Amino acid sequence: MKALILAAALSLAAAPACAQIAPVAAAGQKTVRIVVPTHNIARGAMITAGDLAYANVPPALAYGDVVADMSTLEGKEARRYLEANQPLHASDVRAPILVAKGSTVTMVFSAPGISLTAIGKAMSQGGMGETVTVLNPVSYRQISAVVTGPGTVAAGPSSALPNL
Repeated sequence: MKALILAAALSLAAAPACAQIAPVAAAGQKTVRIVVPTHNIARGAMITAGDLAYANVPPALAYGDVVADMSTLEGKEARRYLEANQPLHASDVRAPILVAKGSTVTMVFSAPGISLTAIGKAMSQGGMGETVTVLNPVSYRQISAVVTGPGTVAAGPSSALPNL
């Protein structure tokens, strides 16, 4: 049994890790249009329209959260190394990091009729609209806050609002 598993593992290792996707599938075959990088994209690089192209692939390759619309990727940051002509998944990209872990941030507490600001320390990183943990250096309490801009987070009742 172990020999069978080992033989299967070796045959998979010998096969190419990811076959290149042809820009257009064979004639007469049903295809799905997806987005692929036109060249290799490094982890952390910003993605622009020039980095992307559409490819028609068999439906079997368009599984999970494969991206089919270029506009959803523009201005995003690559979470990992992206290979040219390979399907892109929504989980492969993220909003650019505006709050770095360990950085000083301005916390904005807003409630009807009042707005307060305080300085805190980011305990996690995040992009626009993402939730991060912030340490209040005076009380040593950790709070969850939503990133609203570079080095700025919203906390309190207003942090639940999507249009910050």
